[in-house]
Parts: sequence; C-alpha cells; structure tokens
Amino acid sequence: MAEVKIPDALKADVPKTPWGKILAATPVVMTVVATMLAGLSSSEMTRAQYARATAAQQQSRTGDQWAFFQARRLRSALQSSTVDVVEASADVRPLDAATQAAFTLPAPPQKLQLDPAIQKALDAQEAGRPEAEMDALVAPLDEKALDAAVRAGKERAEAFDASLRPAVKAIDQLESDSRGKPNHKDIVAARLRYAAARYDLEARLNQSTANLYELQVRKSNLVAERHERRSQRFFFGMLAAQAAVIVATFALAAEKRNLLWGLAAAAGAAAVAFATWVYLFV
Repeated sequence: MAEVKIPDALKADVPKTPWGKILAATPVVMTVVATMLAGLSSSEMTRAQYARATAAQQQSRTGDQWAFFQARRLRSALQSSTVDVVEASADVRPLDAATQAAFTLPAPPQKLQLDPAIQKALDAQEAGRPEAEMDALVAPLDEKALDAAVRAGKERAEAFDASLRPAVKAIDQLESDSRGKPNHKDIVAARLRYAAARYDLEARLNQSTANLYELQVRKSNLVAERHERRSQRFFFGMLAAQAAVIVATFALAAEKRNLLWGLAAAAGAAAVAFATWVYLFV
C-alpha cells in the first residue's frame, strides 16, 4: 500500500497543538490500520485454502477406506456363494473339534471409546441427519480429538488385520496338507466360511474408519468456510480504514476540518471495532 505523504504546505496550516498533531497523524494511523487489515484478510484466505487442501487429502483417504469396505464386502459375498456351491455339490461333514478350532474367528476389537461430542456427531451422520444439523454438531468438535479418533480407528483395523495373518497362514497350510485326503472338501468349506466371516468383520472396521474420516472432512470444510468469512470481513474493514485515510487527507486541506476529521475518526473507529469483532467472534 502506498505511503501517505502530507505536503509541507498543508502541514504549515495545521496548528501546533495536540489537536493539530492528532489531525496530522490520522491519515498515517489509518494507513497502518488498513495495512494490518489487508494482511489479516490475506492470512485468513491462505488458511482457508490450506483447510480446503487438507479436506481434499482427507476425502481421498475416506475414499480409500470405502474402497476397502466395498472390496471386502464383495469378497465376503463371493466366499459365501462359493461355500454354498460346495455344500450343494458335495457331502460336507463337520470337522472334529481340534481342527474346527483353527477356523474359529477371534472376537472383534472393542468399540472405540470416543469423545461424547464426536460419538454424537458420528451417530447423527450414520442416521443421515440434515446438513444443517450435522454442521452444528461438527463445528465445535476439537480437531486434535478428531484426528486422534481417526488414527485410533485406522490403527484398530490394521491391528486386527495383522492379528489374523498367522491364523490365515495356518489355515492355508492345513488346506494344502489335506489335498488328496477324504476331509479335503470339509476343510475347503470351513476355510471359505472363515474367509467370509473375516472379510465381513474387516469391512465393518473399514466402514467405521471411513465414517470418522467423513467427520474430519466436514470439519475441515467448515474451518475453511470460517476463514473465508473472516477474510471477507477483514477486507471490508480495510476498505473502511482506507476511506478514513481519504477523508482525513481531505480534512487537512479543507477549512471545516473538525467535521471531516470527525468523519475520518468515525470511519477508522468503525473499521477497528469491526475488525476486532471479526477477530474475536467470527
């Protein structure tokens, strides 16, 4: 922003009194205020763009979780269909207790202990509540708590998947060892039932994580919208401060300086008050 320079001829007409000093300093002070508001407006817009970019990255991770969910549900359905075909085309007998124990799926992970506000928003999202209601629930959520919830959900799904790998490897080995034996079809059917149940449970864990990511995306978009509103209103404050600079400069050159300076002071005070309100409450 261009620096305001008061001509020497005008300075000579300003009385060397406290009032005259205030009158002469008003354009400079308002220029500083306008510059500060312009910086705040630009800063808020940068934050808004960052929040939008973060939301886009989070939406990509959400899509990954939904893709895992769909793939595992599809695999579960295919395994269930295949075991139906096997049981319909062959005489499948129950396995003995020792062998059947290898095909027992462990208990699912415990439910995440979420912050009550996050749990309430999550329940509303799963219930398909209206957008306005969802925004009211998500807006006050703590971003760090939401990040921790998403991380915990993802780690829970990954830990459960990792815990199943030894059992899956053992089942594959058991099936391989049974080839050519009378109980081979029984073990194949048991493996298919185990895989169907496993994929279904893993899909539910991915669904839970995806829902948390959806909340995070909504929160980031709301943060971006807030910064955009603040940027716009700081810009309006900057315009008011610039108007104060113009009026104060005219006041130095006019005979009725008291009136024009009063207008400049009012515009400047309004700009400062408005910017303070935006900074604290918007």
